[in-house]
Amino acid sequence: MDLLALADFNLVARHEGFGRAARASGRPKATLSRRVAELEASLDLRLFERGGRALKLTEEGRALFERTGALLTDLEETTSAIATGGHTPRGRLRISAPLLFSQTAMGKLAADFALKHPEVRLEVTTEDRAVDMVEEAYDLVIRVNPDPDESLVGRIFLRDRLVVVASPEIQPPADGSPVPAVVRGRVEPAESWGVTTAAGKSVIAVRPCLSLSSLLMVRDAVRMGVGAARLPISLVSHDLAAGTLIHWGDVEGPEIALWTLYPSRRLLSARVSAFLDHLREKFPNGTPDELARYVGN
Repeated sequence: MDLLALADFNLVARHEGFGRAARASGRPKATLSRRVAELEASLDLRLFERGGRALKLTEEGRALFERTGALLTDLEETTSAIATGGHTPRGRLRISAPLLFSQTAMGKLAADFALKHPEVRLEVTTEDRAVDMVEEAYDLVIRVNPDPDESLVGRIFLRDRLVVVASPEIQPPADGSPVPAVVRGRVEPAESWGVTTAAGKSVIAVRPCLSLSSLLMVRDAVRMGVGAARLPISLVSHDLAAGTLIHWGDVEGPEIALWTLYPSRRLLSARVSAFLDHLREKFPNGTPDELARYVGN
């Protein structure tokens, strides 16, 4: 495949038209049109729908653009770094991060990173689903306890744990009767939470009375004295220190581990390496206390 023709195709697709691509690059419009036509002929595929005023990618064209755009960017950065003898991070960096981490920490992290690396165009999207990094052109994803994936590599950069907390006005009943609870997600008729305390393991019977879609909302409701809740320790450590919330015990189960992941088939770009270094600088030990201090809730 002709890499120059592929680069011209990506240029036209990115600018959504031959005229705009020609003006942005300073190259003749006729040359770009000819190169794209040659690429279509070599692939025996139509990559653009040329009817009407707007130039639109076909389904095959969109798939080619999504799969080759990031690779061409990496190639351009690599040749530039070799030519200049340096490894300055530059170009677009797309990151997908989970909701709670984005709401509490990602704004500050992104701003700090942008100030430190002005040549990087950082784009952060927030979602808890498992995105397809290649199909959706992400350079890095942050996930909580991700399922094993042979196509991805990465490491844990933060650890957290769940605790049961409530306002001082609510006390665990001595007779084991259910306590009102604030939960995230669907409300179950009745349930119980296994916890570990200094006295050993115990079970707290709960009666969900309020369901919310965000853990930040759950924490705010618990602060108001609606009921008890299971929350990450990093999210409530300041409340526990101030005595506005009381610790009822640690929730039994696996720890919360935040991972950074990237495709194993690609070389680690300078911009991804820079963001990983940024996370290591902010969370050198990866503890809940570090996250709590950084968030400052």
